[in-house]
Amino acid sequence: MSNVKLGTTALLLAGLVCLLAAIPSFADSQVRIVRLSEVEGTVQIDRNTGQGYEKAFLNSPIVEGAKLRTDKDARAEVEFEDGSTLRMTPGTVVEFPVLSLRDAGTKASTVNVKDGTAYLNFAAAKDDEFLLTFGDEKLALSKPAHVRIEMKDATATLAVFKGDVRAEGPSGTVEVGKKQSASFDLENQDRSTLAKNLEPDPYDSWDQQQASYHQQYNTRTYSSYSPYAYGVSDLNYYGNFFSVPGYGMMWQPYFTGVGWDPFMNGAYLWYPGFGYTWVSAYPWGWTPYRYGSWRFLPGYGWVWQPGNSVSGWRTIPAVVNPPQNFTQPKPPSVPGQTAIVNRGPVAATLMSSHQVIVHDNSAGMGIPRGKVSDLARLSEQVKAVGSGRAEVHAAPVRPSASSSSVFGRAPGGHMSSSGSHSTAGSRNGSHR
Repeated sequence: MSNVKLGTTALLLAGLVCLLAAIPSFADSQVRIVRLSEVEGTVQIDRNTGQGYEKAFLNSPIVEGAKLRTDKDARAEVEFEDGSTLRMTPGTVVEFPVLSLRDAGTKASTVNVKDGTAYLNFAAAKDDEFLLTFGDEKLALSKPAHVRIEMKDATATLAVFKGDVRAEGPSGTVEVGKKQSASFDLENQDRSTLAKNLEPDPYDSWDQQQASYHQQYNTRTYSSYSPYAYGVSDLNYYGNFFSVPGYGMMWQPYFTGVGWDPFMNGAYLWYPGFGYTWVSAYPWGWTPYRYGSWRFLPGYGWVWQPGNSVSGWRTIPAVVNPPQNFTQPKPPSVPGQTAIVNRGPVAATLMSSHQVIVHDNSAGMGIPRGKVSDLARLSEQVKAVGSGRAEVHAAPVRPSASSSSVFGRAPGGHMSSSGSHSTAGSRNGSHR
C-alpha cells in the first residue's frame, strides 16, 4: 500500500475520529472490554463465566477477570483501546485481574504474566493506569515502553526494548533502561541482577513484525484524536474507506461481492452482565461489529457505516436495509451456550506449505497481516477470475501453527503471487 493511499485513508478517517472519541465503554458502565486481536494455533480463554478454559475465538471481548493461555503451537495478541498490545508466545498464561473505568473517566488495567513469554508494547494514554505484574514484581507504566517478560522455572527476566521502566518487588526497586534486562530469583525474595544488555529471543522478530504492522497501518491522524484505536490497523489493511453520495463515509472489506454478507462466519458468545455478543471470524472484525451499522447498498453490496448510527458499544451489530433474502444469525435462546456460524468460503485454503487458494467473497479471512503489498489490487484480480493462488513463504522464526478453524490463522510469512490467477507483490523480507 503506497504512502499516498495511507495519507488518503487518514483523511477519510477524520469523520470517524470525532464520533469514536465520544463513545463510552459498554452501557456507560465501569466495565471495559478489550480485544483478542490475533489467534494462531490453539489458544484458550477463561472468560470469567464459571466454565473454565475453552476455545478462544478471534475478536473475542476480554473482560475483567479473564485469563488467556497459549498451547505449544500457538500465539495470541490482545489490543487495548489506546492501541497498546500484549503478545503471547507458545506456552504462556496471562491474567487480566483489572479492566475497569474510574469515575473520573480514566482507564485502569492490570495484566499479570503467570507463565511463559509475553511482549507488551505500551502506548501510554494520558492519565490512564496500567500495571504489569510478574511474580511479585510490579511495573506501573506511565510512559511509552516496549518490554518482554519471560517466566521460566524459578527465574523471571524483564527485557526493555524501548523506554525505561521501574520494577518494584520484595527486594526493592530496580530501574531498567532501554536495551537492558533484569533477572529475578523468584525463590529468593525476587533478588535481581541487572544486565547492561539483553539476550535475543526467538520470538523477538515476530513481535517486531507485528509492532511494525500496527505502526504502518494505524495512522497517527486517527490514534492521536481517539482513545479507541484498537482495530484500526486491520481496517486500513483489509479494506478501504470511501464516500457514497447521500450516505457519507463507508468502509468495505476487500474480497467481497454481491454474494457476501458480514455474518457468514462468526459465533455468538455469552458474557454475564450483557448477554450474547456476536464475535466475527474476520481478521478485521472488531470495530465494524462493535460500533455503527452494516448497510446494504445496491451497486455496492454490504458496507459498514460508522456515521450517525454510532451509539455506544454494541453486542449485536445493527443492520440497515438488508436484501429480502438476508437472514441475520440469531443468538441461542438459552443463556451460556456458544453458537458457531460457518457458511462462507475460507479465504486462505492451504494447498501446501507454500501455496494457498484465495476465494472471492472471503473478505480477507486467512490472509496474514501485512504480507501482501496491495490487497486492493489482488482483490480486484480475484473478482475478475473468481479465485486466486498465492505463495506463503514462512518466516524462519515462526513455527507452524494449526489453522483448523476459521477463527485461527493460516501460517504467517511473506505472501507473494504465483500461477495465472492473480498477481501481488510481496513485502520486503523483514519488518524490523
